[in-house]
Amino acid sequence: MPVTTEEVRALALQLPRAYEALVHDRVKFRVGRIVFLAFSRDETVMGFGFPKDQRAALVAAEPDKFSLPGTGDMRYHWVHVRLSAIDHAEMTELVLDAWRMCVPKKVAAAYFADGPGADDPGTDGPGTGGPGQLAGPG
Repeated sequence: MPVTTEEVRALALQLPRAYEALVHDRVKFRVGRIVFLAFSRDETVMGFGFPKDQRAALVAAEPDKFSLPGTGDMRYHWVHVRLSAIDHAEMTELVLDAWRMCVPKKVAAAYFADGPGADDPGTDGPGTGGPGQLAGPG
């Protein structure tokens, strides 16, 4: 069953330090000023933080599901996914990994020690614990 923006919103807003913002008619989720998730205007595509050095392999492995950002956004740690192509478990992994990339390591460690990811070995993800250039524009 395809994932909805409401499911993503419910997960993103329960994460420590995360909040929702409306920027140029687009829903985005941030930690501080760093965007870790964003929806297309029609809410069919979700952009999410993802390590630059791994994104080409991700897109090449599943091009019907994932796509690279536009040329102007290639400098960011960013990938797009069609919401209709993922299930709840995959959405959860993508959201948690994107969030983990932009919060301090202590915040992520506390969340995973106490939260829903505590017993999930699949949440080790690519997070660096530092902001780098995660966010897409705005």
